[in-house]
Amino acid sequence: MKQTYRETQSGWAKGGRLALIAGVVMVMLVLQACGNNANPAGNSKAAAGNTAEAAGADAAGNVPAVLNFGFIGSNKLNLPGGAEGWGLYKGIIQEELKKHGITEVKLTGFPNGPDQTESLISGRLDFGSLGDTPAIIAYASGAKTRLIAQTSAHTVGYLIGKKDGPKTVKDLQGKTIAIQKGSFMHRYIVGLLQQEGVTGYKLVHMLTPDATAALARGDVDATTNTGVPALKLIDQGYTRLDDASSHPDLLGSSATVVSEEYLKKFPDFPKVWNAAREKALADLKQHEDEYYQFLAEIGDTTPELVKQVSPISDIKDTPFTEGGTKLLEGTKNFLVEEKLAKKDFKISDWQLQ
Repeated sequence: MKQTYRETQSGWAKGGRLALIAGVVMVMLVLQACGNNANPAGNSKAAAGNTAEAAGADAAGNVPAVLNFGFIGSNKLNLPGGAEGWGLYKGIIQEELKKHGITEVKLTGFPNGPDQTESLISGRLDFGSLGDTPAIIAYASGAKTRLIAQTSAHTVGYLIGKKDGPKTVKDLQGKTIAIQKGSFMHRYIVGLLQQEGVTGYKLVHMLTPDATAALARGDVDATTNTGVPALKLIDQGYTRLDDASSHPDLLGSSATVVSEEYLKKFPDFPKVWNAAREKALADLKQHEDEYYQFLAEIGDTTPELVKQVSPISDIKDTPFTEGGTKLLEGTKNFLVEEKLAKKDFKISDWQLQ
């Protein structure tokens, strides 16, 4: 078929444009190759930097704005004690967390460790501070948590008898004792009675207010307690049968644990939290009187009493110590032997350092 002049000219135009585009592409490729040969390392670094920035942005974007923190206790300030409580009270920890996209810390107090671990396992909490015994029992039962700090290793449990009741630990043979099942005090009393050769006793699970009321009525022969509440009972005329200060292997410690699910969202959380806590501790040590007044307020007591039961010297300035880890190991072994913990495990596998 014979082409018209317009069709012929159109074909030439299209062909010319294609040739021009091809030429431009070739020039660009040559220039790019020259640039790469001139400074390959520079381009690689730039690419790596861009990738790192993108990864950092992604990580920051995955950190939830709200951090859910659980602790043991209930008070009008809704705060724990220790460096954590002080840091949250003064806003030091919040300021550090804001640098990583966390704009709010929601705090929830729990009556005991087992209740807190339930909330952690269910996802209502991201992390929490509690006694070592419930934390160990939960992990041994399959809770997907990691231990990121042991902020204290000198929790003293008290064994307190009813008025006109038992006078010594051995007098508890065949008696009824109120405890919080699965708590540090559970571990303390079982270990103590075992050491003293006491048998035939009965343990009943009661939260502290119920146990105190039962002790007053004479429904139980003894109960366990810690800190200021224990000293208040003794001041009221109840019998101090024993306390863990004379049994170093039966002392309790604190455990800060975080869920593995939260760590997926914020892998650097342990480092960030511990650094913020250490900053709060440094400030606390500069304001000792104010700190004891803070503890007295949340404990509804006096600074003099809290100095006795919660001295600043008990607060650890590092996430883990050799002595603290040894105490954890001993507690874990005891719980496994007594079948209070379902399975044995290595503390080092649980710790995240």
